[in-house]
Amino acid sequence: MNITIIDILWWFLSVVAIFSALMMVTSKNPVYSVLWLIATFFAISGHYILLNAQFLAIVNIIVYAGAIMVLFLFVIMLMNLNKETEPQKNRWLKIAGALAGGCLMLILVAALKDAAAKEQVASVNQGNIGLIKNLGKELFTTYVVPFEISSVLFLSAMVGAVVIGKKE
Repeated sequence: MNITIIDILWWFLSVVAIFSALMMVTSKNPVYSVLWLIATFFAISGHYILLNAQFLAIVNIIVYAGAIMVLFLFVIMLMNLNKETEPQKNRWLKIAGALAGGCLMLILVAALKDAAAKEQVASVNQGNIGLIKNLGKELFTTYVVPFEISSVLFLSAMVGAVVIGKKE
């Protein structure tokens, strides 16, 4: 059995991702929860790099760990959450939530039990799949018209948000 550095990194990043996700869910302080979620995003970005998907790794760090988590931190700090303002949850509501989560997990396990992905092995660090150069070439040759249409759509959405948010 050959254990490579990629295998060791994969398992290390998996343990870090699972641990930080569990800490994010179980943390009492919402600011710590956001910080644990950022650690989870970095671990997932490490998985993307190991799978030769550098673009996804960079986008995951910039968009999710950077922009979205900063917004979450600002919202949490502006809300000034404390024990007195938190509504008390009914015990039956907690039981129903745990039961619904358990049912969802059972459904996911049953759906993925006989998945065909077990037989396929991901090609790690082989070929040109996931490289930014190939993504850019494909995006600006084959899909240039949908790309430009989506950019105009985003521009019009930003202009609409400014017009709606503008005070009279």
